This record gives sequence, structure tokens and C-alpha cells, in this order.
Amino acid sequence: MATFNWTISTLERDLLGDLAGGVIVAHWRVNAEQTQGSGDDAITFHATSYGTEGFTPDPSAEGYIAYDDLTESDVLGWVWGQSENWQANVEDSLQAQIDGQITPSTATGTPWAA
Repeated sequence: MATFNWTISTLERDLLGDLAGGVIVAHWRVNAEQTQGSGDDAITFHATSYGTEGFTPDPSAEGYIAYDDLTESDVLGWVWGQSENWQANVEDSLQAQIDGQITPSTATGTPWAA
């Protein structure tokens, strides 16, 4: 099973509108890594995904967090909360990519190449 490392690469925020500097876009990245074997025979497989999520902040809403008070965990919670099972679906997709690297279902090449 892969391990997943989620990060927020950058944030875009409103400076001119009535959103009080609220975050309108979060750029996220998740890196997945899985090691097979051990010692000198260990091989590590990688997969990554990058995307953005848009938001419409409401500075008058209960629970609103000002830009200067945000943490990466806050924003990751927003990203993951966009729809039910969103985080699990992204991680499942990356796991499938790694599984395909570990046990490929296709191969390339030519039979006459040495």
C-alpha cells in the first residue's frame, strides 16, 4: 500500500472584490510512494497528481478563517471536502497507477531488439 503526501502548492486570493482577501483557488499536489522488497533489492514506485479547487469565500460565515490565520491543514480540509470520498478517489487512482507499475498489463518493444 502506498503512502500519500498531500501539500498545498499555492493559494490565490481575492484582493479587489468583496471577498475580504479570501482564498478563491487552492493548488494541491499529492505524491504517492510504495516500496517493494527490502535492502539492495528494494524498488520504490511513484505516482503524483496535481490540481486546483475553487472556492467562494464568505467572510460573514461562521467558521470563516482569514487568510493570515490559515494553515495548510485548513486548506487541505477544504480540498478534501469538495465531494464525498474525493480524497479516497484521488488516492485510489494513484494506487492503481503504482499497482500498474508493479504488475504491468502491457509491454513495449520489438522482438528483434537486443
